[in-house]
This record gives sequence, C-alpha cells and structure tokens, in this order.
Amino acid sequence: MFFTYLRRELRRRRKAALVVASGLALGIALVIVVSSVSTGMTRAQGKVLQSLYGLGTDMTVTKAAAPPGGSQEGRPRFRFDAKGSGDGTSQSGDRVMVQGFQTLASSTVDQVGRQSGVADAVGGLNLTVLKVDGEFTRGEFKQYRGQRRAQGGGGGPQGEVQGGGASFDVNSFTVYGTDVAKQRLGPLSSSKITAGRTFRGDEGAAKVAVLDSAYAKEKKLATGGDITVSGAKYTVIGLATADSGEAAANVYLPLAQAQALAGAKGKITTVYVKAADSQRIATVKSAIQKNVSGTTVTTSADLADTVSGSLSTAADLASSVGKWLSIAVLAAAFLVAGLLTSSAVSRRVREFGTLKALGWKSGRVTRQVVGEALVNGLMGGILGIGLGLAGAYTVTAISPTLTAKLGGGGGGFGGGGGGFGRRTTAKAVDIALTAPVSLTTIGLAVALAVAGGLVAGAFGGWRASRLGPADALRRVA
Repeated sequence: MFFTYLRRELRRRRKAALVVASGLALGIALVIVVSSVSTGMTRAQGKVLQSLYGLGTDMTVTKAAAPPGGSQEGRPRFRFDAKGSGDGTSQSGDRVMVQGFQTLASSTVDQVGRQSGVADAVGGLNLTVLKVDGEFTRGEFKQYRGQRRAQGGGGGPQGEVQGGGASFDVNSFTVYGTDVAKQRLGPLSSSKITAGRTFRGDEGAAKVAVLDSAYAKEKKLATGGDITVSGAKYTVIGLATADSGEAAANVYLPLAQAQALAGAKGKITTVYVKAADSQRIATVKSAIQKNVSGTTVTTSADLADTVSGSLSTAADLASSVGKWLSIAVLAAAFLVAGLLTSSAVSRRVREFGTLKALGWKSGRVTRQVVGEALVNGLMGGILGIGLGLAGAYTVTAISPTLTAKLGGGGGGFGGGGGGFGRRTTAKAVDIALTAPVSLTTIGLAVALAVAGGLVAGAFGGWRASRLGPADALRRVA
C-alpha cells in the first residue's frame, strides 16, 4: 500500500518532484566537481614535490636551525699557493660544503626508525661544491718623473703600481650522498634512470656517480666517462631524469664517498622517513620531535605550502571559495526542497485530512511524506552524480595547464634549511590539471541526496503530523 500510494503521488506531482530533484542535483554536482578538482590539485602538488621529496617519502628530519649569531665555521674560504713567476699563472681551487652547514650523526637514522609509526628511514648528505678558476696578473711599477717627482720630496713615494689584478670564474654544483643499500627513499628515487644504471648495493665505497641528465648534457658528460669532484675522479655509471620539476642534485655519489669529500665521516644532513600509515603522519611527526632532540621535522604537507604559482592559487580557490560555495548552494537547495515540500503538504490538507478520517495515523501520514521527499532526494542524487561526472570529465578533457614554482625564497632541500650555494631561482613546472572522481566522492553525493530528502521530509512531515480530520471537513464544506 505504501509503495503504491508513493508511486501514484510522485507521478501525479511530477513537476514539483522535478523542481526539488533539480535543486538538489545542482548542489550535489557542484560538490562533486569541487571535490574532484581538489583531489586533482593534491595529486598535482604531489607530482611537483616528488623532485624535492622523493617517491614514498612522507617527511624529512634535519638538524634544528642554529641560533642567530652562531658560529661561522664552514664559510667558504680559498687559499691559493704562489705558482710560477710570470703573469697569467692559472689558479684553481675547490671547496666542498655541507648545504646549510648543519649535520646530524648517522645514528639519527636508527633513532628515527625506532619511532612508532615509522615504516622506513634513510639518511643522505647534501653538498655544494664551489669551483674557482682564474689567474692573477702582476702589476707594473711606474716611477714618477719630472715635477711630480720633485713634489714628492725625498721621503715620499717614488712611483705607483699600475695594472694587474685578478680574474676568476666561480662555478657551483650540488652533490647528494645516497645510501646505496636503501635507494627506494630519498631524492634519487624521484628520478628515472634513462641511461646506464643506478648504484648496486655493494658499491658503498666505490668511486662511481650517477648524474642528472640535464647537468650531464650541459657539461657534455656521458656514461662510461669520468667526472672530477674536488680532485677525485668518479666513473659515471648512469644518467637520471627527474620525473617532474628540478632535479634534487647534479651529481649523486655513494654516501661514504660524499662524506669523505666533505670531511664529514659519520654525518648526514637529512633523514627521509616513510610512515606506516599515511593517516598517522602528524602523530609520527610529533613522536620524532619529542624523542629525537635537536631536529626539525618537515612533512610533505608543510613543504606543499611553499609551492607557488597558478597551481597554488587554484588550489586555494578550490579549497576555500569552492568549499564555501558548495556549502551555500547545498544549504539553499536543502532549504528550497524543504519549503517546496512543506508548501505541497499545505495544498494537500484535504487529502491528508481525509486519510486521517479513514483511519490513517499521524505517523503513517508523516512516513508517506518523508518517503516521497526521500525519493525526490535520491532522484536529485542520481541526476547530480551524472552532472558532476560530466563536469569532472569536462575539466579533465580541457586539461588547463597550471604552473608551480619551486625553490623561490631559498627554502632548504627537503626541509633542510637551505645553505650556501642553494639554487634560489624559482623553476616553473607545468602541470596538466585533472579532476578524478573517487568512490568516496560518489558516496558523499549519495549521502547528501539522502540528507536532502530527509531535510525536505522533516519540513513536510512536521506539517502533515499537525493536520486533523476537521481540516478536511472544513475544506469540503
């Protein structure tokens, strides 16, 4: 009886049902589009951050920043020995520096790995190599003559040095010391080997190197050749291309070799951490900060805040303006659905009064109204899901290209605090926006459709429950 009456009433009031369902559908479709675009933004930021963080890395641990006015040890200094007696003698020197001048003991990796919620941890050493090449030119002493010599007197200068000077070129490149036994975490994991091979697990002490492909092309280096770093030669075994953005380093060396170059045996600059559960990243961060003193923990969410450009702007719009717009439209749709249902009940006074006179209880009338409103809500949900999927597909098909800028402002590598030689020029990365729709989003749409029907039914059911048989008798008279 319930479903027969429900079907008949919905068919008889098709226009009103369509208005209610359409209003709910628009709100639900907007929620689906905004949610899918936000998911696409998150994935796009993840692609951008791969070049800084490494695949599978959830957070990095670095040494806490030194207080202002601290030691200046580690500042670059160059000393050249006098070579040759003629002009134009070439001079050169290399200086290997730890980026940020802040290091941690290698044992920190084990400390971090023992924390609850940590699935894996690996250490790395970030270096900058400054190479200075140039020459000194000897000046020529010119003796004063004539009147100027006379004015100088017996005790004054007899001449001056003219010409001479120095001309030097300063070049820098970055080096990352990687733990060859754990290459699944860290910066090298965010690059793809496009020539040669990566490190083997038994090459911890070998003089081998993997180069960033862009750097290798610039310097005209190839696999099988050699690269010299601070006087030491390393065989190039592979070329790596960053999946997106800028490569984390120009040269990748085994960790032990990088430590030897910098005179930092048993030291690292960064610990890359993978959490056992992505939902517990904040908890893991708190545990590390509490139990591993003197460190700073940076999560991928923290680093995402440093991404600028149109990607960041669009993400802010989607998360703030889009969210509140969706809430406003949904609230309006629910309110309109409730008012229309309540208004429909007021026009059905004679009908409900007659049903009560025939023996229908108030609860049965209320359930009938709520059932009709719930069906309207589900119809709106189905229509809204269709519109939302179409909107998300349109966004993906059009694929607007957004830009993200990395490295501006001198942020530290992987949260490492920057340092001398850190490349501070922002690099723009183009990202094609997609709007993936997940099952969670579909479930949210269904829940909103049911909620909209219940809200509308609550309005109408309350009105229906207050009607009595006497109302119908007055309308008949």
